[in-house]
Amino acid sequence: MPCSDDPVRRAEDLRGQIEHHNVRYHQLDEPEITDAEYDALVRELARIEEAHPELARADSPTQTVGAPPSVLFAEVEHLVAMMSLDNAVSLEELLAWGKRMERFISGGVDYVCELKIDGVAVSLLYEDGRYVRAATRGDGRRGEDITPNVATIDAIPDGLDGDSPRLLEVRGEIYMPLPAFEQLNQRQAEEGGRLFANPRNAGAGSLRQKDPAITASRRLGFWAYQAGTIEGGPVLARHSETLDYLKGLGLPVNPEVTTLGSLDEVYGFCGRWLEHRHDLDYEIDGVVVKVDDLAQRQELGATSKAPRWAVAFKFPPEERTTLLRNIMVSIGRTGKATPFAELEPVFVGGSTVGLSTLHNEDQVRKKDVRPGDTVIVRKAGDVIPEVVGPVLSLRPEGLPEWTFPTQCPVCAGPLVRLPGVSDTFCTNLECPAQRYGRIEHFASRGAMDIEGLGERTVRLFVDLGLLDDVADVYTLDYDRVGEIEGFGEISVRNLREAVERSKQRPLANLLAGLNIAHLGSTGSRVLARSMGHLDRIMAASADELAAVEGVGPTIAASVRQFFDNERNRAVVEKLRAAGVHFEGPGAPDVPQTLAGVSLVVTGTLEQWSREAAEEAIKARGGKAPGTVSKKTAAVVVGESPGTAKLAKATEIGVPILDEDAFERVLEQGLEAGLEAGG
Repeated sequence: MPCSDDPVRRAEDLRGQIEHHNVRYHQLDEPEITDAEYDALVRELARIEEAHPELARADSPTQTVGAPPSVLFAEVEHLVAMMSLDNAVSLEELLAWGKRMERFISGGVDYVCELKIDGVAVSLLYEDGRYVRAATRGDGRRGEDITPNVATIDAIPDGLDGDSPRLLEVRGEIYMPLPAFEQLNQRQAEEGGRLFANPRNAGAGSLRQKDPAITASRRLGFWAYQAGTIEGGPVLARHSETLDYLKGLGLPVNPEVTTLGSLDEVYGFCGRWLEHRHDLDYEIDGVVVKVDDLAQRQELGATSKAPRWAVAFKFPPEERTTLLRNIMVSIGRTGKATPFAELEPVFVGGSTVGLSTLHNEDQVRKKDVRPGDTVIVRKAGDVIPEVVGPVLSLRPEGLPEWTFPTQCPVCAGPLVRLPGVSDTFCTNLECPAQRYGRIEHFASRGAMDIEGLGERTVRLFVDLGLLDDVADVYTLDYDRVGEIEGFGEISVRNLREAVERSKQRPLANLLAGLNIAHLGSTGSRVLARSMGHLDRIMAASADELAAVEGVGPTIAASVRQFFDNERNRAVVEKLRAAGVHFEGPGAPDVPQTLAGVSLVVTGTLEQWSREAAEEAIKARGGKAPGTVSKKTAAVVVGESPGTAKLAKATEIGVPILDEDAFERVLEQGLEAGLEAGG
């Protein structure tokens, strides 16, 4: 019978895996799997033991905490056991936890919600207000003595403030702030050292140093979240009072602690922090929910592993491990060759990830990832998935390093890395990949915004000979397009109309769409506003361009080089012949009717794109922020406006203008527009 179908064998297999990972995580600080994958193993074992009670054991990982202390440090016996927490991952599991509590207590319950810091749990001991000892959680009963190392952490006081108790044992979380983590990995890379996968591993490794000076250099932080023992101090009735007491003694307590009266409110708190978890300069992976009343906690008691009065609401995982199948190279619109990882698809950060950028040759070498590695993949919210690094303990023996190819994978032309730069380029300007990329970018929303001319369509049109450069967009043979499978009368008409509309896009968007190296959207807006016309930009010297505030010599040289190229100038003339808009908002005859005035644009206007309307405001001396505030003079509203902006404007009394009133504002100033709008 296969192991997965035999509960006895599967339970033993799971126990072995979990114990192995406990040692890797708690003692060696070199985990081979992520927290979410570890939790899944424990949950599976718990389900088996619940379905087959005869398989449950007192020493099962479902009934024990952490791992025994490392032999590298002296052991410490905790005054009160440091327990683990049960987990919840949904509202249903949170409510189920609440239902279980009802079997032990009755009446109303207040809940204290605390951010679950992704760090290392520690116990600090103070005698008569003086710091005397620090220990890791270990197996819950015995931990590792890390007193000298913890003494180097600035956030942890040597002495307590005020009237301190005779004995205080306080629990908390030591963590590495994100800026400190980034600086540490940068130093490690410069010195050829090991890169840390995440701040938690870096923090744990920093605590387990024989030399406290190394710990001191890592800039660790600390939040106190619980009192284990208080002797000779005040009698406290609630956990929230305990946190205030610890804060009064000079111990750092996280400022985001909140007391709530229902589990629905608790779930809402969890949801808000799931949305805003990346607003912090340290990592959190959930919310810890605790019963506030200490007498009720006594009634609830604990299991062998966890208190019944607390639960950890875990956020969806942002890190998983998977197989790195291959490292390949893509060629962009500028010819830049970018390595990317082809992964065994894995669900992480709310979506299935199969590809991830590796940026450049140096990044691949620094991370030392190789095809065949098990790698950690991270995806935080809408951020592009990232390969964090390999799990070295799982690397197959003899796995060769990956080397950057010397030939373009698309055109077989040479790939060249110039001295002093980190990027590698295909030098063949006729490379099909570059042609695809240039036209795709030109048609993109941030440039000419030609709906219907996406990646697949561009590649099809180039392959069929309909497009060779960006200007060919305006001379498309729509009769031939109509003969292509999938292009009916309506889709051809929509494409033609989108191309025609794009001719009126602002000069800044045209500049951005021309694929000039180093010139992004910000630089394009600055040049368009300052120079006022594409012809003036084309005629300007590199020094004149560099003199424009916000441009600088690198961008100026690149712009000059672009327009010195005969092929590029020929493309510009084709755009001129097609009637593409060349004039910018900085033309000298534009009246400064909105000097110092702030207008917000929302919704779709008939005669103006959003970008063009905002450029028109800025050209007349005004400001066009993306949000409504008390400084906003008026909100210009088109069809399907943003409800949040309208609600904010109504709340604080900001005037609303339609498109006709907006036109009046541009011509005659704000007062004239307000009269027209009123």
